[in-house]
Order: sequence, then C-alpha cells, then structure tokens
Amino acid sequence: MTRERPMTQSLAAALPGLTLDRSSTLPLHAQLAQALRSAILTGQTPPGTRLPATRSLATELGLGRNTVADAYDQLIAEGYLEARVGSGTRVASIAPDAFLATGAATDAEDETGTPSPPLSQRGRDLAGAVRPVPPPPGKFGYAFQPGVPAFDAFPYASWTRLAARAAKNMQAVGDYAHPDGLPALREAVATHVKLARGVVCDADQIIITAGAQAALDLAARMLVDTGDHTWIEDPGYGGARGALIGAGASLVPVPVDEEGMDLAAARKMRKRPRLIYVTPSHQFPLGVTMSLQRRLELLELAKDADAWVIEDDYDSEYRYQGRPLSSLQGLDGGRRVLYIGTFSKTFFPSLRIGYLIAPKEHAQAFRQAIRNTGHTAPGLPQFALAAFLEGGHYEAHARRMRKLYDARRQALVSAIDDKARDVLEPVIREAGMQMPAFLRKRNDDMSIAAALAEDGLAVGSLSRYTLDRRNLRPGLVLGFAAVEERHISPAMDQLVARLKAS
Repeated sequence: MTRERPMTQSLAAALPGLTLDRSSTLPLHAQLAQALRSAILTGQTPPGTRLPATRSLATELGLGRNTVADAYDQLIAEGYLEARVGSGTRVASIAPDAFLATGAATDAEDETGTPSPPLSQRGRDLAGAVRPVPPPPGKFGYAFQPGVPAFDAFPYASWTRLAARAAKNMQAVGDYAHPDGLPALREAVATHVKLARGVVCDADQIIITAGAQAALDLAARMLVDTGDHTWIEDPGYGGARGALIGAGASLVPVPVDEEGMDLAAARKMRKRPRLIYVTPSHQFPLGVTMSLQRRLELLELAKDADAWVIEDDYDSEYRYQGRPLSSLQGLDGGRRVLYIGTFSKTFFPSLRIGYLIAPKEHAQAFRQAIRNTGHTAPGLPQFALAAFLEGGHYEAHARRMRKLYDARRQALVSAIDDKARDVLEPVIREAGMQMPAFLRKRNDDMSIAAALAEDGLAVGSLSRYTLDRRNLRPGLVLGFAAVEERHISPAMDQLVARLKAS
C-alpha cells in the first residue's frame, strides 16, 4: 500500500528559488503559474504533492488571494493540478515524463533534452536571405535610409479624417467577404493604374495584399515549382529574392546594364526561365530604366520560353524629368506579365497595402489562393485608402512629393559634390527615392554600412543586393526621400568622416 505524501508545503519546499518581479510586464499570477509549472515539470514538486491553500500562499508571498487562485485555476485548466473537495489542490498524478513527452518546454530541457527537429532546407534558405533591419532614426532623422517616404510631409489630417470615417463603417469591412480586397479599393486601383501606368486590367484582376512583399510571395507560390529557374536582376531587390527562395525557385542572377536586365548575358547561361523578375521603371538599386527595345525583347523572350514575368513597379510615381515608359504589363496586354505595386512608398511603410494584377485567365485562382496564405490586408485601412484615391487626395499628394523629393535629391547631389567627391561617385538618375554611389576606393561596403548604422546613418550597401559580386563595384545606396534638407549636409559630413576613417 502506497502512503500518500502528507503535504501542505511551505513556499521554500513547494517552489524552490521562486522570485516574483513586481516590475515585470508579466502579471504576478502568470509568474506564479510559470514557476509552479517549471517545478512540476522538473520533478521538484512531485505528483500528489498538496500545495498550500490559496490564502496561506498569498500570505507567504505577500500577494492577493485572487492572484494565487488565478494561478492555480490556470494550472488546473492545463492539467498540471487537480482540485479535490476536502483534500485541497494537488499536483496531478501524472509522472513528469508524461508532461515532457507532450513537448512542454523548460529551461532544463533546453540545456539537456532532445533538440527540436531541423528546419527544412527551404526554411534555412529563406531565413538566410536576410535583409538588414535599419536602425531607428538618428540625430539626422532617416538619413540615408533607402525606400522610406517623407513622414514629415504626409497629409495626416486628411488621412485621419478618412480613417475615422472608415471606423464608423466597421460593419462594411468587419467580415471575411473580401479576402482579395474591398471592391471599392480594387475599382480605385484599377482606375489609377490604367491612367497613370497604361496597365490593361479591370477590377476583378486586382488582388489587394498585405504589402508588396505579400504580393511577391503569392505570385511566387502560384507561378513557381521547386527547382524552376527564375531570372532575377543582379543586383536586385532582396525581398523578391526571399519570396522566390520561399517558393523553392532556383535563382539565376542576371547582370544589369544601362538598359536594364542584360538579356544577352542571361541567354549565355543556358538556363531556360520559368519566371523572370524585373523592376523596369526604376531598377532597384541601380536606378536604370529599361529601354523600350529591351522591354520588347524581354516579352519576346518570355513568350518563346513560355515564361511568366513579374513587373515590380515599386516607386514609379517618382520621376522628375518627363513621363515614365508604359508598363510592361500594358505592352504585353496582361497575358504573361503580373504587375505588382505598393502604397507603402507613397504613404508610409506600416500601411502594408500592396496589390497584384493577375492575368484575366488566372485571376479567379489568385483570388481563391489568397484565402489560404494569410496575405489579406486589413479592412479599415483599405476603406480609408479607397476614399483617399477616389477623392483625388492621392494624386495631389504624389505631385507634392515629386516636387519635394526632387529638391531633396538635388540637395544630396550638391552635398556629395561639395563634400564627398573624392570618396563617392554618385549615379544620378531622374527618378526614385534613393541614389546609388560607388566607392572610389574598393572598400567592403557592407562593413561600411554597418559602421554607419552605429553612427545612426541607415545606408544600403550595393554588395548586399547582389548574388554575384563580380557583377558590381562596391558602393552605397543613399535614400533621400525621408531626409529633411537641413539634415542632408551635416549627415553627409558624418558619412564622409566615417568613409575616410575606413
């Protein structure tokens, strides 16, 4: 006959080494439950142990009785404790090994137990396609962070008013009815891209996504099978690289010349593409615009290879001389070119609304697929954005930003000319939100970018955007859109000082 352990334990015996941190953001009842759970899992408080009454333990710990009761209730619900009338609260009569077998984690297991299973090769590759997290704004604001719009010039009053109106219409956006995007926003986007970019589409072809990255991920999953050759610009956008790796694509880096993706070089690689990813309006990060002849050649090549094309038109709004060439999608008629755009570059990154324009033949499949990806954009911002577009606010804002960004671009060119001509060779383009600048000394641009980040300057490094460094000289990518003009000159002083010390 087994004698039951008597036990109304003291705190020291029941919870050895327990400390409660009253300054922690974790509630006290959760800290107590965590400590008890750990003691049970490690065998310090064995099965059958009767724990102190809630009042007694509350007195011993200097807590409210309800705090202790909440901790006990949580562990009873999880199966760690049992409450019996007349015999108090006890540790459940299940051996700790049974708990451990379910996968419950403890610090002791992390150090001595069996490790977790390995990630998939695709998962490891995706995690390895790292894009650096920029530092927070420094004393010169967002100098010189690529791809960031001017937060100081956004029409917050108009947006707040429209967002408040959207909140009052919560019933219209509160269900699962439109995972592919609110009809009003899809109509507004269709109207905008047809007029501004010569895109051939109707609203049913537009899929609203949680940012351009989500659109890239959706497109890659829908178009690529594991091992399919995908031509990408080199250097090129790291987010596209990550989405394609996540879909299992075999990446083929193609160099970029002054007309865009070098198709002659790509043909020499003899790797027939299933998909071609390009940024033809303003190549990232070198800033070139793909010539009309090269565009037509690309479409003919894609037709011969029966390949898809993804056209990422990420910042086509910002061209400072003349008008941009019509979209690839418009030249193709929307048959094999998928068009991707975003509002993060014209509004603010945390808006997280982008869009994908699918070929008419496959639009229904894309609308069905997005239900399974989690890439759906939140309803309230969509409602506000639709009103912003319909009310003419977007075009007015884009016009103001073109003027503002051009002034900041010219201020950056002047600052480089005045202060950095002996260390930087800028590549001046008539479009975009950032400017590439080659290093005159062939230094390690990634190390320089990391050092500048310590100084509060968030520059890009050209080498980070390339898979084949033979394709490119080392250099920096200097964002100017989010930098107030008064900060550009002193920020350049600091950048030059760091470069000369390297």
